[in-house]
Amino acid sequence: MSKSFNLALAQVLVTPGDVGGNLARAAERIATAARRGADIVLLPEALDCGWAHPSAREFAGEIPDGDACRQLRTAAKENGVFVCAGLAERETRSTQHGTRFFNSAVLIEPSGDVILHHRKVNELDFARELYSVGDRLGVAETPWGRAGLMICADAFVPGEVISRSLAMMGARFILSPCAWAVPTNHDNSREPYGQLWLDNYGPVARDFGVWIAGCSNVGPITAGEWAGRKCIGNSLVCGPGKLIAAQCRHGDSADEILLLQIEIA
Repeated sequence: MSKSFNLALAQVLVTPGDVGGNLARAAERIATAARRGADIVLLPEALDCGWAHPSAREFAGEIPDGDACRQLRTAAKENGVFVCAGLAERETRSTQHGTRFFNSAVLIEPSGDVILHHRKVNELDFARELYSVGDRLGVAETPWGRAGLMICADAFVPGEVISRSLAMMGARFILSPCAWAVPTNHDNSREPYGQLWLDNYGPVARDFGVWIAGCSNVGPITAGEWAGRKCIGNSLVCGPGKLIAAQCRHGDSADEILLLQIEIA
């Protein structure tokens, strides 16, 4: 018997360094998606500080008990939904490297407990000046089967090895907080964004019969090598029987929620 759930892609504005504003918008989108019938709300990468933004050194918290993660746990519990989001993570336990920061993601169940915690493996070179790199993958049981978790560029490791490994571990759907960015002069009418993700999500969805959902933020990138670029949404779901099962609008102001029913065979 197939099982289905409603997935909400919350393609929210992320303002670099504005942790309070970003988390407030996320909480509002979680509540709105829950009222619309969502069972799982997927939010973008580095939701709190913005991707590769140096404010992570000041504001990143621990997982699961840092302030940002606790706020998302509270929102999941108050609204009775699963929440998946990317966060800047501070690791403060004593290591030979001292304090480390990670580009991380969590899957939170309606009880408010974190059931999956992933640290991005395939981070861009310049962002590794801020983030350390993850060293493991995981899956977790949900009412609709096993969920896998990755982050953005994890999807295009050669051979799609991360998403394929999650599918081999039994994931029936894979959630991916993302921050998809283009140069300011990108002309989407001449060069439609998204083929990279279709090329990497599609074969895994087809070969393993899994769903893969990537949710990007919208808004500017203001620090690092990509400063001046803009995140443009275009959030995407690929399914086992349909290459593009759902896609959000493109644009740096395309803040929206898209709801999709996911059928798990």
